[in-house]
Amino acid sequence: MAFEDKIKELMEKREQARLGGGQKRIDAQHKRGKLTARERIDLLLDEGSFEEFDMFVTHRCTDFGLADKKYYSDGVVTGYGTIDGRLVYVFSQDFTVFGGSLSESYSEKICKVMDKAMKMGTPLIGINDSGGARIQEGVNSLAGYTEIFQRNILASGVIPQISAIFGPCAGGAVYSPALTDFTIMTKENSYMFVTGPKVVKTVTGEVVNEQELGGAKSHSTKSGVTHFVADNEEEGIMLIRKMISFLPQNNLEETPHISCDDPIDRPDNNLNTYIPDNPNKPYNVKEIIHSIVDYSEFLEVHQNYAPNIVVGFARFNGTSVGIVANQPNYLAGVLDINASRKAARFVRFCDAFNIPLVTLVDVPGFLPGTTQEYGGIIIHGAKLLYAFGEATVPKITIVLRKAYGGAYCVMSSKHLRGDINYAWPTSEIAVMGPKGAIEVLHNKEIKNIESDEEKEKFIVEREKEYVEKFATPYNAAKYGYIDDVIEPRHTRFRVIRALQSLATKKVLNPPKKHSNIPL
Repeated sequence: MAFEDKIKELMEKREQARLGGGQKRIDAQHKRGKLTARERIDLLLDEGSFEEFDMFVTHRCTDFGLADKKYYSDGVVTGYGTIDGRLVYVFSQDFTVFGGSLSESYSEKICKVMDKAMKMGTPLIGINDSGGARIQEGVNSLAGYTEIFQRNILASGVIPQISAIFGPCAGGAVYSPALTDFTIMTKENSYMFVTGPKVVKTVTGEVVNEQELGGAKSHSTKSGVTHFVADNEEEGIMLIRKMISFLPQNNLEETPHISCDDPIDRPDNNLNTYIPDNPNKPYNVKEIIHSIVDYSEFLEVHQNYAPNIVVGFARFNGTSVGIVANQPNYLAGVLDINASRKAARFVRFCDAFNIPLVTLVDVPGFLPGTTQEYGGIIIHGAKLLYAFGEATVPKITIVLRKAYGGAYCVMSSKHLRGDINYAWPTSEIAVMGPKGAIEVLHNKEIKNIESDEEKEKFIVEREKEYVEKFATPYNAAKYGYIDDVIEPRHTRFRVIRALQSLATKKVLNPPKKHSNIPL
């Protein structure tokens, strides 16, 4: 064969590989409102930066008629490229080839880019659109999944791992995204579940459709499995690019820093009067976050799940930080099972990747009741306590209003190695709120007062005394538990100065094989 013919053969094979399962199946993919595997990669990566691996890999199965059905790339596109000039490794499952089902060769391709991402210390992005295991390959397919899981586990806390679910993800396939750091789903076309609606109906008699069982709405509001929901794939891919901008390449790198011309000392006079005089009146803590961070830009994580606590990424003077904030607008900002789990996982991610933590506190306590106790609020609350206590990154805490009881301890208090702990003048730091405290401290006296009018007067006077003595920031400041009581309008400036002072912080936890966090 002449040289020119060999080049022509190469070009033809490349073109064949790029067609995946063929034009008819590509058209069907588009008709469903879905992009192809390569279209997704082209959108995700910087233009012209993608370098593909294993384009000519095919499966090795000869059973069930598969010997005569082979497609180049075998249902997954793998390789590397850049996002804003920073190296990332990526795999994108191709639903046009055997419904994106996973074979032994397919898994080897994914494992190869996972190994390279670990070796190079770069983020790994997986785009999932697969019908699950390729049944014809039997245990080889299951082995392939488990090889991927093992690498997800070893990569955890070493490189950022992000999963996009842009189609079906069922059975054993769900565990790889579950092991990664962040998961994105689209509203219409994506779903995740261990067992599908048909099996559910057979085993339990429950009738449920795919979206109700494992759609984006279910997993973003009820289970917390997914962290982000996008209207479409294009929005989801832009979200991944944005997320990557906040993250270091790996656990040995410092927090990303970008140039910033948002003034460090930009005050917001509205913050001085933002907290309501009525301690029971709600407000939106996100407005405070937007006020103090660079350019009011805040990438919220788990927005629809456990909204009584807010977590996400922002920047202060160009430096990435993780923000954790109680949300008085929902359940008064109380900590419950879901909020504790949500925040604990986010704190541990930030600590693993050297991202400083800024915590805004307004918490009346843990949610009481049998549902919470039977559900293990003690264990789940301990997760958040553990996460903050274990974290060695710079930790800045600002008490905005209430910080009561055990919830005060949990929310990155000075006693959990908080580096710089501030309080607004509106803050109340105490074992419990005034009303509950008076009922405990003066129970006998209150019972002995016969007149309702006198009883009410007595309670009001004692509550006032309690507030003046305990429910202020100055009592905690007296013991050094609060480093300073700050003027709210200068919060941005004080946080940035604190971050600058903590830039060289070095703390090591005791040597151990691994911790035993209360799971």
